[in-house]
Amino acid sequence: MASFSYIAVNRMGKRVKDNVEASSIETAKNSLRSAGYTILEIKELNALNKDIELPFLGNPKPKDMAIFCRQFRSILRAGVPVSNVLAMLGQQTENPKLAAAIREMQAGIEKGETLAGSMRKHPKIFSSMLCNMIAAGEESGNLEESFGQMEDWFDKAKRTKAAVKKAMTYPCIVLIVMVVVLIIMMVKVFPGFISSFAEMNMELPLPTRIVMGMSNWFVEWWWMVALVLIALVAGAVLFNKTSKGKHFFGWLTRKIPVVSNMTIKSECATFCRTLSLLLGSGLTLTDSLEMVAMNMSNIYYQEAVLTCRTMVSEGWTLSASLRDTGLFPPMVYNLVGIGEETGDLQGMLLKTADYYDDEVEEATQALLGMMEPMITVFLGIMVALLVVAIYLPMMNMTKAYDQYL
Repeated sequence: MASFSYIAVNRMGKRVKDNVEASSIETAKNSLRSAGYTILEIKELNALNKDIELPFLGNPKPKDMAIFCRQFRSILRAGVPVSNVLAMLGQQTENPKLAAAIREMQAGIEKGETLAGSMRKHPKIFSSMLCNMIAAGEESGNLEESFGQMEDWFDKAKRTKAAVKKAMTYPCIVLIVMVVVLIIMMVKVFPGFISSFAEMNMELPLPTRIVMGMSNWFVEWWWMVALVLIALVAGAVLFNKTSKGKHFFGWLTRKIPVVSNMTIKSECATFCRTLSLLLGSGLTLTDSLEMVAMNMSNIYYQEAVLTCRTMVSEGWTLSASLRDTGLFPPMVYNLVGIGEETGDLQGMLLKTADYYDDEVEEATQALLGMMEPMITVFLGIMVALLVVAIYLPMMNMTKAYDQYL
């Protein structure tokens, strides 16, 4: 399956920029047209311009769920019964866990269960928000619209997470490559020069002696370096699963310059878009806030949204409760206040979400733009030190030879 990047206009007249997977560009065009998109531009992605996505197996990602909603809506629009739709999706869904859940849902539908009820049996696959949206669609008789709204939500969530992942993955990959190259230089390359200098019984410059000591240490204790790195990574992963770890890393992402800017904007985009969607489904504000909290990535924002829920249930306005948390920018609670005054809170939240989606893209580019020169300078310093350590003795040898002649 190839990936294609496209720019299109959906049924509501909104401009959409996203990716789609298909066997060919014509298949991609047909799939988009059947979903109600008017294609403005489409092109195949290659290894250089494709979004970074780590292929870990497990529960379906937002991308998988967006495809599921899009396909369900397209087939349902053709007049196919829900049980047959599930039978078709169960055969063509690539994610194994999602495919298994779809097959079990089909069996439940054939026994007389509702679609939302069969989804709720798989809470690790289908979120409570998706189940509530589908339940609202079944009650109103507008199931297609519910799937369309969830498709848009998953698409936005996928792009936001992809932007953050890209910003985090690039420097990590560069640093890992740098460490591997440095270890190879210390263990394999530099010892050869050291043996040559040792045979000449010459006095070595200070930079060469420093690098020589580091090289000898790496040759003897390289396994310890590997164990320490593995232990640090494993420890960080396990620590992040604890309450203290979540609070520590949540605090860290809010305090590191540039990263904090991207964290705040991505959390604001998630909050506004999710709350707008849930309010549109007919849920109360307090119930919606409880579900929104479950979709926030940073634990401090999870706790802040739950605090807002409590305050709203006690009679506070949403804008006042958001302002009282101290975590949301003034633009968020000011626009929410305008939405409350005009009676269009859902629409104002959606506009705010669109604004912060664009801000996340800009913050990502700013972070990458800042990291690239920093990494380049650091690599340059490391290479310069190695070059100086190797060539200083060679220059001294050349001078000694010239004086001897």
